[in-house]
Amino acid sequence: MRNVLLAAAIAFFLCLLGTPIAIRLFRLWGIGQRIREDGPKGHMEKMGTPTMGGVVMIGSITAAYVAARLMSGGEFTVAGLATIGLMITLGLVGAIDDYIKIRRRRSLGLNKTAKLVGQFIFALLFALLAVKGANIPMTLSFVRDTGVHLGYFFAIWVFLIVAASSNGVNLTDGLDGLASGSCALVLAAYVVVAFWQFRHPCGTTPPIAACYNVDGSASLDLALVAAGGLGATAGFLWWNAAPARIFMGDTGSMALGGLLGGLAIMTETQLLLLILGGLFVLETTSVIIQIISFRTTGRRVFKMSPIHHHFELLGWPEFTVVVRFWIICGLAVAIGLGVFYADFLARGGVT
Repeated sequence: MRNVLLAAAIAFFLCLLGTPIAIRLFRLWGIGQRIREDGPKGHMEKMGTPTMGGVVMIGSITAAYVAARLMSGGEFTVAGLATIGLMITLGLVGAIDDYIKIRRRRSLGLNKTAKLVGQFIFALLFALLAVKGANIPMTLSFVRDTGVHLGYFFAIWVFLIVAASSNGVNLTDGLDGLASGSCALVLAAYVVVAFWQFRHPCGTTPPIAACYNVDGSASLDLALVAAGGLGATAGFLWWNAAPARIFMGDTGSMALGGLLGGLAIMTETQLLLLILGGLFVLETTSVIIQIISFRTTGRRVFKMSPIHHHFELLGWPEFTVVVRFWIICGLAVAIGLGVFYADFLARGGVT
């Protein structure tokens, strides 16, 4: 547990102290946010705010994971390295998107096809590492392996999880502190999940039916990764909370979304992510409903999507929307952890 706390502390202070340096540099280099012209009027004031703060988070998470692992004296595992790699590569896709926006001075960067191609390539590589390197079964999982074998469709399933999680966080990243605060809550849940699996692996004496058929070293590694993510997002939130002095950009939102998807796959809690990340599901669903409704009936269900903008246009102050959505995210995380623990108890777990 000490190493997990260490990873969180290192990432927190690296991001807390590194972000103001990034703010100064990005202002000097002209790396500023572009704003949707059809968005809420108050958002135009944010034009030019430094973006691509995700670079600091990615660096902090990676450095914290490496430092905590080296200081613990343990070995790096494929599960931990692959999850970090997925975060970095999806962050690279997001960085290209941010660069195009900045270079062309518009709010649109990579097209949807280019983003999906990048997500598809890196998700397939991650799936290969998960199966061949980390020995993750090619099965469907909820709070643990369900035994439903997916065969080669598992690679497509991994892509769907990675694409959904990265795009979900990306869509949520529209208000000061909303995505970073929400991701911090979900990452905190994965610290608990991964460490709990580390503490209750199968093969212990006496054996219990509630054990997890996972590699103990890999579970601890994943706990370090999740703790690093929690610390970095908390440190970044210090500067990203309203009024934000920096935005994470697609660099950060796609990286964090990839990190969540990677953790769900490696901890064999794929469908549990739908509950833990309930806020991201809500945001994504609102966009899907809006598109379907407009294309089929010509009418919009919401004043604007994602749904957080709908409430802004109803007159809610931005900070009110953010705090209330944090509450929704917190409730989803509490329910998800409750389901996870209830399964453990139902199988005879008592510690």
